[in-house]
Amino acid sequence: MNIIIAGAGEVGFHLAKLLSFESHNITLIDKDKDRLIYADTRLDIKTLQDDATSIKALKEVNIAHTDLFIAVTSSETTNITLCVLSKRLGAKKTIARIRNSEFTKNKDEINFKELGIDELISTEELATNEIKLLLEKGAFHDTHEFENGALIMVGIIMSKSAPILGLTVKKAAATFTDIHFIPVAIQHYKSQQTIIPRGNTVFEAKDQVYFITTPEGVDEIQKLSGTSSKAIKNVMIAGGSEIGKRTAIELCDKNLNVKLIEYNKARAIELAERLPNALVIYGDCRDVELLDNENVDEMDAFIAVTGRSETNIMSCLVAKSKGVKRTIALVQNIDYFKLSKSIGIDTLINKKLLAANSIFRYIRRGEVLEMTILNNVNAEILEFKTHEDSKITKKKIADLNFPRNAIIGGVIRGKEGLIPLGDFQIQKDDKVVVCCLPDTISKVEKFFN
Repeated sequence: MNIIIAGAGEVGFHLAKLLSFESHNITLIDKDKDRLIYADTRLDIKTLQDDATSIKALKEVNIAHTDLFIAVTSSETTNITLCVLSKRLGAKKTIARIRNSEFTKNKDEINFKELGIDELISTEELATNEIKLLLEKGAFHDTHEFENGALIMVGIIMSKSAPILGLTVKKAAATFTDIHFIPVAIQHYKSQQTIIPRGNTVFEAKDQVYFITTPEGVDEIQKLSGTSSKAIKNVMIAGGSEIGKRTAIELCDKNLNVKLIEYNKARAIELAERLPNALVIYGDCRDVELLDNENVDEMDAFIAVTGRSETNIMSCLVAKSKGVKRTIALVQNIDYFKLSKSIGIDTLINKKLLAANSIFRYIRRGEVLEMTILNNVNAEILEFKTHEDSKITKKKIADLNFPRNAIIGGVIRGKEGLIPLGDFQIQKDDKVVVCCLPDTISKVEKFFN
């Protein structure tokens, strides 16, 4: 596949990095020479230093024979313009990263495809949805829904009181029958190695474990992992950014008590007018006295979404020290993403990484419907749709010779989520959720081609 990525920032670089595991022809365009040198010395891709809106530059990278054009510069206006130009010049499919969520809400009315834009990715909308889902599944530090919740991925830390500690996966399944979930990735405490579990893998205290489950399995996982989920009612949001505003609106609509702290006075006044059901406070979210005065210790969750990663991390750590059980911080630097547990914050989210994950499903071979990279571990979860000739439909799961560093976590048949065991036969048009290590992805895809 010939792919052109416009924008060598963190989203563009991360996309190119993910693609380094596969044999696509990647060209990265950016005006910033240093960004391109950084990418060129680390990735096996082509680079071009130029203005991507230049028709001459687009022709130079053979836009007429491009399968996918991805515009992920920092300017949504530039991204939209690039997609329109690229489609006119022959690109088969185009994707634009945007900030204004009104575009995605009204995409059917406006019909962006007619303009030449096949897909719109709103980073703010993705981040807001991620926060909302994390709060809904309060006991978990990472979560993702497939097909409107038919299957759910959850990440959790094993408590020292978990009843499955010391048991192998096989023994746990035999002990706790009528099970509705399967473990798909484990990282032992103080280890950097991600394990795709098998029957002889042992659950240990403080393990970071990812499960695929049906909706009824969520409570089972909490019980077996020794954790409990407290209903979230009181939420404090640090930062009146677009994400902060959208999150406040969503939570107020669910009748939660929301306090929002904004450092800019004019923005605070504006938000107070637009958020009549939330308490908007003008002040610095790092101010410990302010947080104490606003009863941060009574909050069920603290969400920091200012424009500065350091501010978000520090304010979450202050909230954590005051006894807040659930902390979520927005960070700009993808390198911070793997550090949430070591620095004491429950979940870090990165809107650029969310955008890259959302875009990446259009690049995978086979028919990939969804993909997500797991928080803090080196593994990915992908949702494939099978067809009549898919190799994976020819035998029962136990007889497939599926890659060792991959596991089939769930199957969606129609609208029903199923947890498959070894004697399960996958069928045409099933949607299959797979967890695997990055270097195994190409092997997994061959089962769905």
